[in-house]
Amino acid sequence: MSNPLAKLLKVIPPGTHLVIGGTMILGAASYIQISIAGHALTGDPQKAVSELWSLVMTLSLGLFFPVEQELTRVVAARVVRGEGVAPVLRRAAVLTAGLLALIGAVLALTAGPLANTFFGHDRSLVWVFAAALVGMALVYLTRGILAGLGHFNAYGVSLGLDGLLRIVLAGALFLAGSHSAVEYGLVLAAAPLAAMLLTLPTTLRGCHHGPPMPWRELFQNMTMMIFGSVLAQVIVNAAVITTALVTTDKSLTFALLSAGVLCRIPLFVFGSLQPTLMTGLSTTATSGDRVGFRRMLLQTCAVIGGLGLLGAVPAVFAGSWLISVFLGAKNVLGPMDFFWFSAGTMCYMLAMVLGQALMALNRHRWMMLSWLAGTAALVAVTLAPGPVATRVEVAYALGSLVTALCMLLILVRGVAQPAPGPTTDGNTAASALENA
Repeated sequence: MSNPLAKLLKVIPPGTHLVIGGTMILGAASYIQISIAGHALTGDPQKAVSELWSLVMTLSLGLFFPVEQELTRVVAARVVRGEGVAPVLRRAAVLTAGLLALIGAVLALTAGPLANTFFGHDRSLVWVFAAALVGMALVYLTRGILAGLGHFNAYGVSLGLDGLLRIVLAGALFLAGSHSAVEYGLVLAAAPLAAMLLTLPTTLRGCHHGPPMPWRELFQNMTMMIFGSVLAQVIVNAAVITTALVTTDKSLTFALLSAGVLCRIPLFVFGSLQPTLMTGLSTTATSGDRVGFRRMLLQTCAVIGGLGLLGAVPAVFAGSWLISVFLGAKNVLGPMDFFWFSAGTMCYMLAMVLGQALMALNRHRWMMLSWLAGTAALVAVTLAPGPVATRVEVAYALGSLVTALCMLLILVRGVAQPAPGPTTDGNTAASALENA
């Protein structure tokens, strides 16, 4: 096992291999979907789809991916105790519905300004945005249950179906000669919703009756997780959103989206780690295995660094050509633009890994504050004078770097000791990790 992929498969926690296939399909689908839309649309519709994609990713991953993560933790703990998880699904469904109702109310009140700012005065795209958030919220809800139950085959199927449907639906629109931003935007709603419905039977079969679930069990760390996750998505998607706010250059906006997506290819590999990485780190932290915790963290960071370098080389040297040929973007970016995006992606992945370590040590607050520091750095660079493209690219890289350094400093200096007392699954944090 001497090649990088073999080393990755050896390092990552057990069970991840079952998710990699679906993650790769979903990752490839993002590129294909953007590529098809880029070739089918021009001008305002192309710019609108770019902004829609960035906003959907920012809010869905910021608000609903933490719900998936917390559900995974809570359901896994109940499975260990031999308790049914149906009450967890009911509570999580109410929480998700509440978040969607709140978002719907905000969108109804701000539809005009939002459409004027991001969607070329097209209010119909605001409701496409809302529909996409509904689809993403529901699929994250079921994936959290599936991951907690250990149904990684179904979890991978959900990812794969989501990706395949995005490709099929976008391809069908292209073949039909569609030039509608609304129709291409609705793909972001239809694909995850269909994937959720097709894997719902497996989800429900695993949800047996169990003891009631107090809201405290679900909400214990949810606020800090959502806040930190939203800030993380702001950092990774700010380039396109900021450019849309300060310039009317449609070609630049789509080129920045295309460059960002190209340079995030390693992120899709890292995405397959997340359902089980937290389990591995939490297990070693709770059991007091300080050596195992550090080994897993260091090996994962090393692999992430290697993935970042492997993705950076082709992006820097051939990025402009790649996004022009495959994504239909104009040739308005140079090697340094792709360098900053690649550097930002590597630092961002390291921050995600270190953030997982902080959460495993029950230090969600430090994780959240680190993302806040990174966001402050991003805002400072974005507001500095200079060309808009350079500012947003450097802001992404520096914001991610500051976040990762803050998390690393907390871990190295021993501030992130496991919180004393029992955790939600009844285990006591081990004192052997106090200096981790």
